[in-house]
Amino acid sequence: MQPSHKKPRNVSSTPDATTTEKRGEAGSGEAEQGEAGSVTEHHYFAGLDLTGKRVVVVGAGTVAQRRVPRLINSGARVEVIAPEATPAVEAMADAGELTWHRRTYAAGDLTGAWYVVACATGSEVNAAVAAEAEENRIFCVRADDASRGTAVTPAVAQHGGLLLGVLAGGEHRRSAAVRDALVEALRTGVVDECSEPPAAGVALVGGGPGDPDLITVRGRQLLGRADVVITDRLAPRELLEELGPHVEVVDASKIPYGRAANQDVINSLLIEHAKAGKFVVRLKGGDPYLFGRGFEELLACVEAGVAVTAVPGITSAFAAPSAADVPVTHRGVAHEVVVVSGHVGPHDEQSLVDWPALGRLRGTIVLMMGVKRIAEFAAVLTEHGRDPKSPVAVVQEGTTRNQKTLRTTLGEVAEAIREADVKPPAVIVIGPVADLAPESRR
Repeated sequence: MQPSHKKPRNVSSTPDATTTEKRGEAGSGEAEQGEAGSVTEHHYFAGLDLTGKRVVVVGAGTVAQRRVPRLINSGARVEVIAPEATPAVEAMADAGELTWHRRTYAAGDLTGAWYVVACATGSEVNAAVAAEAEENRIFCVRADDASRGTAVTPAVAQHGGLLLGVLAGGEHRRSAAVRDALVEALRTGVVDECSEPPAAGVALVGGGPGDPDLITVRGRQLLGRADVVITDRLAPRELLEELGPHVEVVDASKIPYGRAANQDVINSLLIEHAKAGKFVVRLKGGDPYLFGRGFEELLACVEAGVAVTAVPGITSAFAAPSAADVPVTHRGVAHEVVVVSGHVGPHDEQSLVDWPALGRLRGTIVLMMGVKRIAEFAAVLTEHGRDPKSPVAVVQEGTTRNQKTLRTTLGEVAEAIREADVKPPAVIVIGPVADLAPESRR
């Protein structure tokens, strides 16, 4: 939190703070006309160390629900005073993260507090809280009318150990937009917050299901710091365009049923570049640990004494069906979901899958890398009890602009895939959930 002290001023009316925050991050002190006739409000930024200190939040509605988590994370001893609370605030109390006094505010409740947030449902209550805080020289944020508090809450974000705060003199949409732009610039590496180059090592980064916007914040941050990026065919290729000219990109594409870089070679490249003092990002599609051989790469790095970390990614096993309006679970329809690799056939001695057991399941089967051998998989599932009329959805290149969805049945899926000329990568969903999408969205 980064409050600012200012002189109070009179305001003619005060709205209710039940659901909204009027000028949420704005406060007002001495004001003057700025450029283009805008009003400039003077604030002083300061980082408060609230560790172990009493912070009182009066009110437990949606405003408190937004403010309290950051106070808890700061180490403050948070006490909430309100007769009722949202389920989220109540859950924090039940978990012991804060103390909830289930009653209305009373004079004297702020004794011993270092910081106060007034966000009750009634403006009269907030006014009384602010008055007591002022009398006791306690900084107070007033959610319903920031101009009558003695502190303001900026638009805040965290990034890689940085705490960013933006105030825009009462224009909370502007402050939020600037905050978001700063965070995006840091995430993509447009703004380099590092005073020193990254330490040598390897990061195994899940790039997500295909859409470049679906990589995680952490993954994008590390990608922006890379010296070397070893990527493959399924990683979002648009992300490579954002890399600086100094970044070396190594193609380790594993094209299904085509030529593939040997995994040992990939492991050697990771270790070689890291030992040369480079920070290497191994950019993969989906999640590194879901049929991505990510753990093999981690083990190789550990054995070679190379520092390595893994960044999870959104797996296409669930994201691709979601993009096609296919939920892999649904209340009253499917209580189980099994993700299966189809890189070897059901009768191959290398297969570790219990296909007879899958045939007896009533829930959802998500088949990855199964396009080439779909006839074999459909046959073994029906042989062991799966209804050939079971709905099937095939999502090719899910979440990308080339996404295509095919809906059919288990008994007809092989022929349907052949006729539609479906190519990898494609996710095959088998089960009742594949037929739930409304007609208007098919």
